Amino acid sequence: MTKYLKIEYLIAPDGKITERVINGSGSDCIESSAAIELELGQVQQRELLPEYFEVNDLLVSQESVNLKNQI
Repeated sequence: MTKYLKIEYLIAPDGKITERVINGSGSDCIESSAAIELELGQVQQRELLPEYFEVNDLLVSQESVNLKNQI
């Protein structure tokens, strides 16, 4: 199933752009916005929100299955 992520951009009067990925977790947060970041320019600072550190349940399930099959 495709997961839809919302990306919010705040543009300050001085042109500084703040980007926030909503409804993402783990590496989805960075991967979902990588293409537009390339177009906008160099990322000067990155603050990882708590959602970044959430474990993807699908990955945990796949790893568990693989480990059981190896035993």
